[in-house]
Amino acid sequence: MKIQLETFPVTRIAYVRQTGPYGPGNSKAMEALKEWAQAHRLLTGSAILFGIPQDNPDTTLPEHCRYDACISVPENAQADKSINYGEIPGGTYAVVTIQHTAEAVQKAWTEILPALYGSGHLLDYQRPVMERYTGDMISNHLCQLCFPVH
Repeated sequence: MKIQLETFPVTRIAYVRQTGPYGPGNSKAMEALKEWAQAHRLLTGSAILFGIPQDNPDTTLPEHCRYDACISVPENAQADKSINYGEIPGGTYAVVTIQHTAEAVQKAWTEILPALYGSGHLLDYQRPVMERYTGDMISNHLCQLCFPVH
């Protein structure tokens, strides 16, 4: 697994929140976000999509787990009351590119934490772990897992 360190800027996002067990509901939230983004001409080749699980399913009941499907939006974008807005905090992230499958995500989680600690990096629990999709990653069934580190 190749880990790259990347500094992310603070990023304004529009998002759709899904509450319930992680899985198919996350995909539905992402599809709803894409429909909104397409209608607002934000789903371009330069669009950056994020998936942010807000809760640890090992410590949070499945029905209370929150997942945010997000898209970066310009700072000067006009607010639309039909969607939520927020910010992704900037900082250093350890980024790995993987196949977008449940097995690859599980394997990455198993391997990356020991690799990070072995390299002297610590997970920053004040910022979320994220899935990031840029360019043609979705059509190629790829995603990037972004782990906040310090």
